[in-house]
Amino acid sequence: MSAEDLDNYETDAELALYKEYRDVIKLFTYVVETERRFYLANKVDFNVRSAGQDVYFDVQLTDAWVWDVYRPSRFVTNVRIVTFKDVNVEEVQKTDIDIPDNI
Repeated sequence: MSAEDLDNYETDAELALYKEYRDVIKLFTYVVETERRFYLANKVDFNVRSAGQDVYFDVQLTDAWVWDVYRPSRFVTNVRIVTFKDVNVEEVQKTDIDIPDNI
């Protein structure tokens, strides 16, 4: 496989992932972003914990979809995220998700 073939494969995989995202976002209530992943979920349980002087986030997602181009199955029943980094949780506004099909 040449470098160009590999680049084309990755580009096609990313485009397919975006199209899947466009199709499934209407099924979810929340968008969750971490330093490592992007998730869609229908339930988010967000907790701030402490370990000594450090603070970390413990986030439980239920009925989720994971943005990961190399993951064979992106639909997940439960996800637990434990991180010291930022976590962004937003509620999806149903009017915000009108993504054009021609992209």
